[in-house]
Amino acid sequence: MAEPGEAVEMRAALLRLRLASGVPIAFGGLLQDPQRLRIAQLSGAQTSALFGLTICTGNGLGGKSIALSRPCAVTNYPEARHISHEYDAAVSREGLRSVLAVPVVVRRKVRGVLYGALRRAVPLGDRTFDAAVAAARDVEQALVVRDEVQGLLTIARDPVTGPGAWEEVREVHGELRALAPRVTDPVLREQLLAACGRLAAAGGGGAPVRGAPAGGAVALAPREVDVLACVAAGSTNAGAAERLGLRPETVKGYLRAAMRKLGAHTRLEAVVAARRAGLLP
Repeated sequence: MAEPGEAVEMRAALLRLRLASGVPIAFGGLLQDPQRLRIAQLSGAQTSALFGLTICTGNGLGGKSIALSRPCAVTNYPEARHISHEYDAAVSREGLRSVLAVPVVVRRKVRGVLYGALRRAVPLGDRTFDAAVAAARDVEQALVVRDEVQGLLTIARDPVTGPGAWEEVREVHGELRALAPRVTDPVLREQLLAACGRLAAAGGGGAPVRGAPAGGAVALAPREVDVLACVAAGSTNAGAAERLGLRPETVKGYLRAAMRKLGAHTRLEAVVAARRAGLLP
């Protein structure tokens, strides 16, 4: 079964597919193992016939799409000769005829399938194909982000020792901060931000920050910390903008605001002050 965040991402992609293509129904799911996919999300369905259906690699239209790792379509599902028909009963109950299946492929591995369908036997046009492929790409990118976050969280939880360990901590922190805005799963985002906090706190702070409010507390906006993390990793404003998905002018604005709050006059002073305040590792 898909994780909660993955379910949200899949539902959003299916809705975008329907809106962009005009198909009345879209559905899909992620692979439970290399051989089986479970239909876990429906959008526009009139029955529950497809929900929970397990698709095996090679079987039916979706199974064919998994096996070939490419989009597959039929104009009239019940009469299609180039697919097997293990799932005809469920397809018939939902009244589907023209059906398209597009694989979700991450690092050359099929991770799921998105379907779009009509309840009449007419050829599916380029608009539907393009919308389905775009929706699948959205899910792929979301899964890539989740994989990256999980890998970085594993590194962040493990004790780091040896030469260059502190630079690795700072690099992981910067990468996690850059990924945070792209994470839609609130639970995973909370874990990510908690890990960022632990990494930042590992610096232990230092001398009071010049220009800081009374009591030593410095309150920076999340995006100001994101920009400083990129700067600390050696990024230019343009590099930070690309990494964070922002405009260079926006990055400059966040950096100026952070420098003002930290009482810093240069980028380097801002990074040092943020580390002393426990905002960066």
